[in-house]
Amino acid sequence: MPRRRIQPAGFTIVELLVVVSIIALLISILLPSVKKARDKGLEVQSANNLNQLAKANETYAADWGDRQFTTIPDDAGTVGGNCTTYLAQRACPPQQFLGYDVNGAIWGYFLGNSGKCAPYGWPEACYNWIVYIPFQFGTAGNPGGGNAFGSFRMPGVKAFHAYVNGKFYDQTFYAPKDVVAIDNISKYFTTAAEFTFNPSTGAYEDSSYCFSPAAMWDPKVLARNGTELNGNGYTNPGSLPAGYRSPSVARCRYPSLKTRMIEHNWLQKPPPSQIVNPNFAGNKTPWFFNHGSNSAPYSLFFDGHVEMVSCRRAMQGDQRAQSAPNGSLWSKNTPLGGNGYFGAQSYDFLVRTSFHILTTDGIEGRDVLGSE
Repeated sequence: MPRRRIQPAGFTIVELLVVVSIIALLISILLPSVKKARDKGLEVQSANNLNQLAKANETYAADWGDRQFTTIPDDAGTVGGNCTTYLAQRACPPQQFLGYDVNGAIWGYFLGNSGKCAPYGWPEACYNWIVYIPFQFGTAGNPGGGNAFGSFRMPGVKAFHAYVNGKFYDQTFYAPKDVVAIDNISKYFTTAAEFTFNPSTGAYEDSSYCFSPAAMWDPKVLARNGTELNGNGYTNPGSLPAGYRSPSVARCRYPSLKTRMIEHNWLQKPPPSQIVNPNFAGNKTPWFFNHGSNSAPYSLFFDGHVEMVSCRRAMQGDQRAQSAPNGSLWSKNTPLGGNGYFGAQSYDFLVRTSFHILTTDGIEGRDVLGSE
C-alpha cells in the first residue's frame, strides 16, 4: 500500500487571535470577581481583629472594675488637667509604656523627673501628656485643637496590649488594608519583643484602630443638657474634678448604637487613587475615616457586634436627631468647632461627621440610630 503523507497541523493567525481574545475576555470577567473576593477576605480579617479587640476590652474591664481603658489619672481634673501641677501636687502617674525591646530596654512616652516623678528619674517631660489624655480638644490660642491626638489612638500600649498578644506591633492592631502602616512595620510582626524601633528608619505606626475618645471621658464632658453645663454640649474636662475619670461600661445606654473602636483611617471604599491626604501639608497622613461620604469603617460596638458604619448612615442619623428635641448625635460646640474632627481636611464636601470621636453624652450617647 502506498504511504500517506500526514500534513502537520497548526493554528492560523486568525485562530490564535481568536484564542487570545477569548482569554483576554475571560480575564476581564474574572479579575473583578477575584479582586472583590480578595477585598472581602481583607474585610473579614479586619472584622476578626475587632472581634479579638472586643475580648481584650471585656477582659480589661473585668480587671479594672468595669472601666473603659484609660491612661490618665482619675483626679487630673482637680488640677485643671495640667501635667506640671499634677506632678508637683498629686502624684507620679504610671508611665505610658510601649514595651521592652530585645535588649531589655523599656520604651515609652515618659513625663520626666520633676515633682513627684523625681525619684524615678524618668526621661522626657510633660510634653508627652498629650498621649495620656484621651483626646486633645484644644489649647489657649489654638482653638483648632492642635493635632487632636490622644491615648484614644494608641491601643497598642503595654497597658492594653497585655490583653491582646503582649506586643505593640501585633497584627491584631493593624487592618490589612492599612497599607501605609503595614509597609512600615510588618517586619516587626515576627519579632518576639514587646516593642521594636529602628532609629535609622524611624518606622513607627500606631494601631489602625482607635478607641472612642468620647467614651473615655466622664459623660459630663460632652453632655448635651444640664444647667451646670449651660446645655452647650461641651465642658472643658479640666473644669470638672472627675472629668478625666473614665466611666464604667455599664453606663452605656445604647450598646448596639454606640461605637467602642473603629478603623481610624479611610480603608473601606477609599478614594480611587490617593492614599495620602494632600490637605495635611508636609505629612504622609492618610485619609481619616470621616473624610469621605463613601467611607464605611468597620466598627466595634459596646454590645460586642462588629459592622461597617458608613459616614452617610452616621450623617443621616445626626440629621434625624437634630429634628428631635435632644439635638445632634455629635457635639458641634467643642474647641474643634463645627467642622469637628479634622473635617476641614475632608476629601469631598458632602461629608460632615465626627461620630465616634465627639459623641454627644459620651458613652451614654449614640453614634448611629436604629430603624424607626
